[in-house]
Amino acid sequence: QVQLVESGGGSVQPGGSLRLSCVASRSISELYAMSWYRQAPGKQRERVAYNLVFTSGSATNYADSVKGRFTISRDNTKNTVYLQMNSLKPEDTAVYYCNAMNEPGGMEYWGKGTLVTVSS
Repeated sequence: QVQLVESGGGSVQPGGSLRLSCVASRSISELYAMSWYRQAPGKQRERVAYNLVFTSGSATNYADSVKGRFTISRDNTKNTVYLQMNSLKPEDTAVYYCNAMNEPGGMEYWGKGTLVTVSS
């Protein structure tokens, strides 16, 4: 079982930056994947970034809509995953959720979300 708690959301102007944090209740190095999702009003939830962990290293990917602007990173000693969001656009307005998967196709865990609002 994994509990996830997001923080760092808020209201910013277009072009601004925010860093979201996700603190897990167990070692994130033991989890197959950590991801950030978002859901805007009236839209489906979408995955914006993920980080896969392997014995030999890791792999990271981003949705096309955020590529070059968002960066996912981690601090294993703090069991924390971050999402650095730069050059924010109004289209980025959404509730952002942290997600963890214990193995490929395995059980998933979700945080309760943190709201990001981008407006002029």
